[in-house]
Amino acid sequence: MTEQVKKERTKAAPTLKWFVVRAISGQEKKVKQYIEVEINRLKLNDYVAQVLIPTEKIIQIRNGKKVAKERSFYPGYVLIEAALVGEIPHIIKNLPGVIGFLGETKGGEPVPMRLSEVNRILGKVDELTEAEGTIAVSYVVGESVKVINGPFNGFNGIIEEINEEKKKIKVTVKIFGRKTPVELGFGEVERE
Repeated sequence: MTEQVKKERTKAAPTLKWFVVRAISGQEKKVKQYIEVEINRLKLNDYVAQVLIPTEKIIQIRNGKKVAKERSFYPGYVLIEAALVGEIPHIIKNLPGVIGFLGETKGGEPVPMRLSEVNRILGKVDELTEAEGTIAVSYVVGESVKVINGPFNGFNGIIEEINEEKKKIKVTVKIFGRKTPVELGFGEVERE
């Protein structure tokens, strides 16, 4: 442990700020784990309060079944609440999968996030964890779909309207030879 970190430990609790760590895309979870393990190993928990990966839950439809999946909201970025004193930035930069900190200049000093940005991102994270998940399917008006759920299960139809906000689509299905408009949720249909 460096002398500067030892001196800092004897002072009052350090001021924590939010920083953005740039990670290799797809390795955010590994980077988070490496940071947490290294901080615990070096007993620097006073200097790094939390490590966050903003994620959103999405629901994809595969073979007619809903599959829940977690996706990084900001691919390639990990948020860290820390006091970057002494060698702490150097320790984090040298972890596997870490590219560096987000800053004004390449390789320059890490720049803390503004409080408004942090609140917006953390608010978004809370909102996303509360939501049951969004369905990641983009439909097009005029596209043929098959109803896979509900009273019209097994019927085929053509998309007439799409309401992204409500995650609903209006599909025209033939019932007894007559075209009938039916409003269905995104999860109730699949592409033919």
